[in-house]
Amino acid sequence: MSVLTRDEAQTRSRLLDVHHYAIDLDLTRGDETFDSRTVIRFTVRGDTDGTDTTDTFVEVKPAELRAVTLDGQPLDPAGLDENRLALKGLTPGEHELRVDAAMRYSSTGEGMHRFTDPADGETYVYTQLFLDDVQRVYAAFDQPDLKAVFDLTVTAPEGWTVLANGITEHTGDGHWKAATTPLISTYLVAVAAGPWHSVRTEHRGLPFGIHCRRSLAPHLDVDADELFEVTRGCFDRYHEKFTEPYPFDSYDQAFVPEFNAGAMENPGLVTFRDEFVFRSAVTETQRQTRAMVIAHEMAHMWFGDLVTLRWWDDIWLNESFAEYMGYQTTAEATRFTDTWTDFGVTRKAWGYDADQRPSTHPVAPENVEDTASALLNFDGISYAKGASALRQLVAWLGEKDFLAGINIHFERHKFANASLADFIDSLAAATDRDVHAWADAWLRTTGVDTLTPRVTGDNGTRALTVARTGERPHRIAVGLYDQDPAGEGSLTPRERLDIDVPQAEPRPIGKLPALIVLNDGDLSYAKIRFDAESFRTIRAGLSGLPDPLTRAVVWNALRDAVRDGELPARTYLDIARAHLPHETDLALVDGVLAFAAGQVADRYVTPEERPAALTTLAELCRDLIRRTEDGDHPGLRLIAVRHRIATAAHPDTIAAWLADGTVPGGPELDPELRWRILTRLAVLGATDEAAIAAELERDPSATGQEGAVRCRAALPDAEAKSRAWEAMFASDDLSNYLFTATAQGFWQPEQADLVRDYVPRYYAAAVALAARRGPAIADAAGRWAFPGHAVDADNLRLGQECLSDAAPIPALRRKLADQLDDLARALRVRAADTD
Repeated sequence: MSVLTRDEAQTRSRLLDVHHYAIDLDLTRGDETFDSRTVIRFTVRGDTDGTDTTDTFVEVKPAELRAVTLDGQPLDPAGLDENRLALKGLTPGEHELRVDAAMRYSSTGEGMHRFTDPADGETYVYTQLFLDDVQRVYAAFDQPDLKAVFDLTVTAPEGWTVLANGITEHTGDGHWKAATTPLISTYLVAVAAGPWHSVRTEHRGLPFGIHCRRSLAPHLDVDADELFEVTRGCFDRYHEKFTEPYPFDSYDQAFVPEFNAGAMENPGLVTFRDEFVFRSAVTETQRQTRAMVIAHEMAHMWFGDLVTLRWWDDIWLNESFAEYMGYQTTAEATRFTDTWTDFGVTRKAWGYDADQRPSTHPVAPENVEDTASALLNFDGISYAKGASALRQLVAWLGEKDFLAGINIHFERHKFANASLADFIDSLAAATDRDVHAWADAWLRTTGVDTLTPRVTGDNGTRALTVARTGERPHRIAVGLYDQDPAGEGSLTPRERLDIDVPQAEPRPIGKLPALIVLNDGDLSYAKIRFDAESFRTIRAGLSGLPDPLTRAVVWNALRDAVRDGELPARTYLDIARAHLPHETDLALVDGVLAFAAGQVADRYVTPEERPAALTTLAELCRDLIRRTEDGDHPGLRLIAVRHRIATAAHPDTIAAWLADGTVPGGPELDPELRWRILTRLAVLGATDEAAIAAELERDPSATGQEGAVRCRAALPDAEAKSRAWEAMFASDDLSNYLFTATAQGFWQPEQADLVRDYVPRYYAAAVALAARRGPAIADAAGRWAFPGHAVDADNLRLGQECLSDAAPIPALRRKLADQLDDLARALRVRAADTD
């Protein structure tokens, strides 16, 4: 499929003014295709005498292109070249294009995804048109700055409900009509159709709805009050922040199956992955994450939908703002007031990691040449680093001026498009500070600065200088902590200093504190280091820090030091073993255990050291389980149980849990925990196909289907590995979720010898698969099917040869490049630990 270049988009934008789309979809044409009829009214700019003519093109990717007419004259459907249909000899003035096509349903989460629920046989379809998948559903001038008004009609099977960007009306005989939209971009058009279970309410005169598959109805109903409470709270808070009112006629939130992203900000119809409809027990942090995603997507109604980027180089104008606003507004408007701790220990690490790879890019890159390149920038930089930069901007600028600039931006560009330059001009109109220089330093540069404390002087007259590796200015808080005089292992805050880096002069701090924490409060984006005295204090007293956000900053610093080869992986595990049993913040416990198990134990220590690392983590989890026996900390206990399952080196304990249906003292095993245990037993060779089939009969849901294929792929059996490999790479039958589940089961560190011969086969197989199935499966193949357990020079060499010789498609190339950089880092960490 041809990709759209920035130059082509700019040329077409100068040429065309697109007014209106009338889209008619027929979803009753069978299991493979649906009908799509599109009428586009547009104007060609030019001389008014009509003597000049010009050429352009429209995008469509059909199973069959039946008919095309331009101003009533037929065009030859055979003129379709890949996904482009040429429109030649256009005169200045108004034109009408009609396209009649059959389009394929998708099983990869792109275009019009179709899913049949194994729990009850009901079928659902929904659109995901970002970034350039519009043309899989309807013909369009597919670029974000050619906004238009949309009218949508849908024919659906009887018993289905059709949701869209505007309020929908059932006009009879399966026909549905959606209200006319205001001006929106092509990729924001949305349809979700099926026998949805819906819960509806009204707020501030607007209809609100939440929707899910019928098989999930009991679980949605249990959480409906919470979902609406979060939605109303965020909606009201945004109306306090923004002077522009919500710009659409309704607000629906549909939880849809096999969704690739977390959610999508379609105006008036936000789609979420339906894992957010919780079937099993979850922690308060998981509920907080769901609330944050609701707030994130609602922020997009202004950042992204009302004002949309002009071209994909400014994707940060969508995602960084929604990420920042999502966390901040959740903390302000819901019961989840500690969101920035979770951000600090999970999302921020995503940004730091991405920013240290060769594939790093500025938050606001200047050279996004085409849509394929743009798709690669939806990463930890556009989300987490961008949100961190905005948090630093607010600290430097002040929230009042920041919000004033945002509201100027909305007023200037509503229902239109904008660029970075437009946004910075809006901010500059609200402040005397040099926001252009700030943007150059923070948004146009790459990499992570490192901040290190330097203490000089005699005790009692100490002075602090913050040394900086990097070029960005930082406004940070510096926390000074002393030992608690009561001697109970607690650390007492002495003072929090506000410091601008680079400093004009050293800052007096009096006597030497026990601990100096740079970037306390986590308002900037930088790696931090500790002086020798502070590190000794951390080893002995990390859990004695009173603020969870400060502890998150410290844990992140330790994580960075491990990844940089400055802190032995075993020392990190020792610190976790000493302090995590005393931790109370759920996000910190989960985040530290995830890094300790997934990176330290699985990749950073040698295979010979791994059993000891798993033992350390299992003992840590046992301590947490014992500590929570009184039932007062169910979330903490659930996290400990999950990680105890994942780190089990022997099957006896978790097999007994499965047989009894409960962990002694609780919790009882729900489907999620049962599948976790069965997967780990499969890895350890302590279960078989009969047990997997029995569990699937017990839980025949979509999640159960994923659990079964994950378990089967994890069995330490040559036949099982062969079947899983064939399903992933020789057949295109697996949906996106079933492919991911199979990949998650396939590679296991415990089974390195069994799967050794598959490692060199992976690269050619992944390249061929990605070329056949496209970016979504390419992403899954690079993320989940990569042999990351094989931390050795041969795997690194094979991957590098693939990148240089095999020409993988861009989505796979980026994933492989990142995986190989992480692999090289793991090898360096191991080498540093042996020095």
